[in-house]
Parts: sequence; C-alpha cells; structure tokens
Amino acid sequence: MSILNWSPNKESMNMKPESLKDVFDNAFNEISRVRESSTPKLIPREVGTILTVSTDIVNVSGLPSVGYEELVKFPGEVFGIAFNVDEKEIGVVLLGEYSHLHAGDEVERTGRVMDVAVGEGLIGRVIDPLGRPLDGKGLVISSKRLPIERPSAPIMDRAPVTVPLQTGIKVIDALIPIGRGQRELILGDRQTGKTAIAIDTILNQRDYNVLCVYCAIGQRASAVARAVATLREKGAMDYTVVVVTEGNDPSGLTYIAPYAATSIAEYFMEAGRDVLIVYDDLTNHARAYRELSLLLRRPPGREAYPGDIFYIHSRLLERATHLLDELGGGSLTALPIIETEAQNISAYIPTNLISITDGQIYLSPSLFELGVLPAVDVGKSVSRVGGKAQLAAYRGVAGNLKLAYSQFEELEAFTRFGARLDENTRKIIEHGRRIRTLLKQPEFSPVSVPEQIVILFALDSKLFDSVPLDRIVDAEHYLREAVADIPAEIRERFNADEELSDEDRETILEIARRALESFRLESETEVKSRQENEEKL
Repeated sequence: MSILNWSPNKESMNMKPESLKDVFDNAFNEISRVRESSTPKLIPREVGTILTVSTDIVNVSGLPSVGYEELVKFPGEVFGIAFNVDEKEIGVVLLGEYSHLHAGDEVERTGRVMDVAVGEGLIGRVIDPLGRPLDGKGLVISSKRLPIERPSAPIMDRAPVTVPLQTGIKVIDALIPIGRGQRELILGDRQTGKTAIAIDTILNQRDYNVLCVYCAIGQRASAVARAVATLREKGAMDYTVVVVTEGNDPSGLTYIAPYAATSIAEYFMEAGRDVLIVYDDLTNHARAYRELSLLLRRPPGREAYPGDIFYIHSRLLERATHLLDELGGGSLTALPIIETEAQNISAYIPTNLISITDGQIYLSPSLFELGVLPAVDVGKSVSRVGGKAQLAAYRGVAGNLKLAYSQFEELEAFTRFGARLDENTRKIIEHGRRIRTLLKQPEFSPVSVPEQIVILFALDSKLFDSVPLDRIVDAEHYLREAVADIPAEIRERFNADEELSDEDRETILEIARRALESFRLESETEVKSRQENEEKL
C-alpha cells in the first residue's frame, strides 16, 4: 500500500493519546507521592528594629529571645554583639562600618555567639578578629570555628608550670624566669621597650617548637607594620599568627580582639602544642571597653571604668595554662602588656593585671634614658613561678647574681652624694657595674642558653671584674664565641635541665678564663703602667 493511499485506522488513531495520558498520569502520581511524603517546616525568623544609631553602638527593639553576647545581623552584612539585654531594648556593640545604618532598619538574630576561624591555615597570616585577611594573601582557609568566649580549663585539668619558656633575653631568663603556661605581665611607661621584649621572645621560639600569636590591640598601623616586617625578616612568621586591630577600628572590634586571638591559641594548645600569646596592649583594650560601657550607660566606678573591668581581663588571662599530659600536655603562655603613666604602677588597671598574673616585668624610664636596654627594673620585677620554671644550670648562679645586683643598686645611690667608699664597697660597686653592662642586650638579638649560662658563670665567679668597663662588650663577644669549645655532653645537659657536676663547672670556668685572659692581662698592664706614671709625677 502506498503512502498516498494510506488512511489511519481506529487503532493507530488511539495509540498516541493513550501513551501521553500514561506519561502524565505517572508524573502526577509521582508528584503526589513526593508531596505526601514531605512535611513542610516553618523556620521562624526573629526580626527587630533599630531605634537609635550612635558611635559604635545601636539600640534595638523587638528581639525578645536574644541572649547576652549573641551575634545579630544588620543590613549590609554588618554584625554586632548584644551587650545590654534590657526589658524593652537591646544595646548592641557594632563590629564594622555602620554609616549606612538608620533608625527603622531591620535587625535579625543569628542564634550563635561570636566565633573565629581556627586551624593550621592561620599560621603565617595577618588577620583581623573576624578572621578577615589583612596581608593580601587571599582567603584564610580553616576547617573549624571556635567561640571567642570560652570557659577556662578547670583546676583539675591543669599541670604545674615547670618547663621554662626561654626568651633569649639574659636579664629575664636569669633573674625573672618565665614558664610555659605562666602569665607574666610586661608594664612600663610609653616608649620604654615593652613591645621589643615581646617580639624578642617570639623570635627566640624558632628552635623550641613554640607557636606564637601576636595580638595588636588598637595599635598604630605603622607600629603594627613594623612589628610584622621584623617577624617576616627574621623568619618568625613561619610559626606566628598575627591578629590586628588598629586605632581607627570600631571599639567593638578592639574589644573582641584578645578573645579571638586566645581562641586561636587554645586550638593549638588543645592539640598538644606549646603556644605563646602576646597582648599588645591591654591598656587599649580596657579603654575600648570603658568607651563601650559608657555609651551603653553602664555606671562608671573608679577612674570612670565600669565595675566589671577586672572580670573582662581575668576571664581572658585565666585561659592561659599548662594542661595535664592526659589532655595532650599543651600549654598557653600569656605575655600581656600594660602602659603605665608617670611610672604609676599602683593605678587601677595595672594593679588589676598585677593581681591576675603570675608576676611582672617592669621597665623603668630612668634606666631607658641611661641606655640600659632592656630597661628591666630588677627590684620591681618578679616571677611568682621563679626557679621552678628555670633550667638547673641557671638556678646555680641566678640567686647570687640577683643579690649582688640588688646590693649594687642600693650602694650606687649613696655614691651620688660623694661618700668615701671602703675597698669592699668599691668592689661590690665595680662588680655590679659589670653585671649591669653584661645584662644589656641589643634589640632583636636573642642569646642562646649555652651562651647565657657561660656568661652568668663567669659573672658569678667575678671573672669580668678585672676587665675594664669599656672592654666588657668585646670580652662578652669573645666569650660567646668560646662556647663552641665546651664539650657537647655538657651543652646537652644545659637544655636537659640536669644539675651540673663540679667537674662540669670547672670545665666551663676554665674555658671562660682562657677566653678572658687577654682582656685581663691587658687590664693589669694598663693599671701597672698608670701606677708607674703616677710615681714619676
């Protein structure tokens, strides 16, 4: 049959509509089945309204279930923290630019507290407290986030502080030792070298497998850039995280900075690592909190600080500790920095921090002006952990050294009145001057443990007393080079925290005597020549 003569029969006409009907029926049946199996969920959104906007502060109404320190979201991806939770309104601290916010704008709850990204991806990076990169190296990669406010470790989870944290600074390691898990306050007037001590300590951790977190709180951008440049130049950024807020950042961001930095450090501590955190400085942190509190109309107390200013610092520093071996054995050592005014260490905030921490390193403007750097006032500085966090080799000489230095400072005050001195007093003063000179140290030049111990042994044995003051620096340099002659087994005992035998001590002193021989001989020759000239006259 040709195509022209073909005519559709009844069966062929009914085939196509029946197949389409089946397809549609199957589709509708499937849709019905899925619809019946799914249960719609209603997700409530709690939305409030901005009442007023002021500097770094927003008052909000209409969030009845919001919690204290809960994160709330504003238009333009701006976040804030609920600080005042009152009956009719909420005082929110802003964490970003707020010029586009106006009364009547919507505010939404997030249902979570402020948190920060943590993890290995942060090492070597410069970030702000919100985890945003500031170093131009792209996004920060992390697999976990932790709340910035976390409870400190329970007492029963803490181990004693016994392992030293070597700063590489002779005066601190010898006389004011710091242990891993300790909280040691650094305080002094403006421009006395507080940050330099913290940076030196970070630089010295390269060979000790200690991770570092440097938290710059409300600092000038130029000061932060200089510190980061130093860390990069010395290779310390390989094991350091830098958390930064600058002076022109919102007060809310300055307030959360040390808490965010501590959570980052705690992540590594809980993984069994030893961590050092520097808060530079908590004076700016206290001022930011005072500003926020007064804007939120909290009642001020002593020196216009709110009553809970002690609590914000204590709950921060209590998180520094040394964990038990069963919990990984990690440690978090805190070096908070505080700026005093006119050497007033009895002011409100310094006394708060002194009572919270385990000791303090006080930097004296008078010593700084005299060129004694670092300008550590040994008399006003203390470590409450003391020799328990010090290598055994240090303990053998540190006590005598501190006593001799204290006697020298007392006697030096009398010499200013022109008093005549007996021979014994003159020797004490000459010995003290050499201690002071040898405790001086240039910035960013940490001294290794073996070199420190040899210098201290030579000082304690008064080997430097016959070296002229103007040759002390050269003599020290020559003595540090001679450390390579010390047998390897003795150098290993330095870091192994083993007591040195009498033979070890004699070996060290013999090497020191040989190294200083030329300086002593030159000194004796000069003295003899001067005496002969005096006799001729």
